Amino acid sequence: MKELKKKFKLNRTSIIIALYNEELRLDYCFNVIKKFLRKKGKLFLEIIFVDDGSNDMSKKKILNFINKNKKNFLNTKIKLISYKKNIGKGYAIKRGILTSRYEWIVTCDLDMSVLPDQFLIWKKKKFINNNKYAYFGSRENKNSVVRALFIRRMVGFILHLFVLVLFNVKISDTQCGFKVFHSNYIKKIFKKIKMKGYVYDVEVVLALKKRGIQIVELPLTWIHREGSKVNLISDSVKFFFDLIILKIRY
Repeated sequence: MKELKKKFKLNRTSIIIALYNEELRLDYCFNVIKKFLRKKGKLFLEIIFVDDGSNDMSKKKILNFINKNKKNFLNTKIKLISYKKNIGKGYAIKRGILTSRYEWIVTCDLDMSVLPDQFLIWKKKKFINNNKYAYFGSRENKNSVVRALFIRRMVGFILHLFVLVLFNVKISDTQCGFKVFHSNYIKKIFKKIKMKGYVYDVEVVLALKKRGIQIVELPLTWIHREGSKVNLISDSVKFFFDLIILKIRY
């Protein structure tokens, strides 16, 4: 009986999706989620949208989606967290993780560059097999399928070099938004995460390393989607200066 209970709990998963002014891309996200929910099987699921201070129609569209699908999918709850001020992706992910209720926690970008189905694939292949590990999707994994703009890959490569030089972090892709954690350690870690922008990913890696949590990098399918709010110049400059701040703290 105890073994059956343990196996059941491993199928309880929270998916965190952070967003800011994404009204134009939400319909695609909703369609992807509905397809995912139809194939999730016996997975107990909660999906948490975290609206990071949007001033467009994002909040209204999400609430409409929630109201229309309250009873459509078995063992699934869809929630919205919202607040008025735009603070940053790191803060939004932190709010989502600390609010989540289930054992496994997946972070997934709203643009669906990586489909939530990836989690089912990893579980089916038994890649996720230890609740003391963290699982990172890596676009640099030799078995990954990646369709990205050349300029974005170049900028990512340069920023990764900075991370490697400053922190000696032997992770090939800290910035991929698709990650899987277990609540038995990640909530404690996120309570102490200070960085509120994109560099929070690096701080999470450092915190995992400090606690002795092994990071397993896994292959995935990553496809560029149009409409990204990332400004490669200004956001990259901010990322670099935030790395310096993080270096001082660590």
